Amino acid sequence: MAIDETLTTEIEIPRVLPRGPHTLGRDVVEASQRTRLLEAMAEVVAAKGYGSASVADVIALAGVSRKTFYVHFRDKLDCFLAAYELGVEVIFAALRSAGADERDVIAITRARIREYLRVLASEPAFARTFLIEVNAAGPQARERRRDVHRRFAELAREMVAQLPGVAQAPPELHLAAVGATDELVSTWVLEGRTAELPELEDVLVHVQLSLLSPPFPR
Repeated sequence: MAIDETLTTEIEIPRVLPRGPHTLGRDVVEASQRTRLLEAMAEVVAAKGYGSASVADVIALAGVSRKTFYVHFRDKLDCFLAAYELGVEVIFAALRSAGADERDVIAITRARIREYLRVLASEPAFARTFLIEVNAAGPQARERRRDVHRRFAELAREMVAQLPGVAQAPPELHLAAVGATDELVSTWVLEGRTAELPELEDVLVHVQLSLLSPPFPR
């Protein structure tokens, strides 16, 4: 994933450091190294699976030394979780800005879903890491995934709460919609259909908007 585009520094961080002597500051060098390691982790895990991926694979792809890896991360899991978390923040930033000028719940929902699917379709390695391999990375990673699902549900709830005249759904329904979305998108990624994800827009809009329907009578 093009993670370096999201770094909020006042200086441009080169993705490939120049060979030989240079005048780059230590902060620039370390930021570039970290960015390359995070991107390499996503690529290696997507290609080999979390269990088969190794630190050696990551540093080879990133073009840094093993010593440099351990300057930034404690171990493979630490690097994986950092890549996962940064990717999550990229997605949330994209979702918050999508549909920002809209006031209609359908338009906002559609804009956010469209952007979510666009990001995943354009970054297949991250999509597989974000949706599939996080489940293979152990209990800590799975807990992070559950927390991300809760954040997605809260983002949807906040959006509905700000719209006048729109019925509020229980938080559990928002979380259920997140789970349904994750299941469907993950299935397409597993089937090798990541590039086709934008075709799910209408289905996912329907899933999300079903939260706004009146409750069934008892």
